[in-house]
Amino acid sequence: MDSDRIAGAAKQVKGAVKETIGKVTGDTKTQAEGAAEKAAGKVQSSVGGAKDAVRDATNT
Repeated sequence: MDSDRIAGAAKQVKGAVKETIGKVTGDTKTQAEGAAEKAAGKVQSSVGGAKDAVRDATNT
């Protein structure tokens, strides 16, 4: 498993928590930051998945 997948998943969780805190407290800035961090985590995780796929394809 690529390190980008792990870091991306962690970033998604952190972003989701931050987004929820923003919703609960009514802080739209924190909510938006959380949503952006969650989206960045998804992208990073996807990049890691692509790296894994390429690595698996070349090792066959």
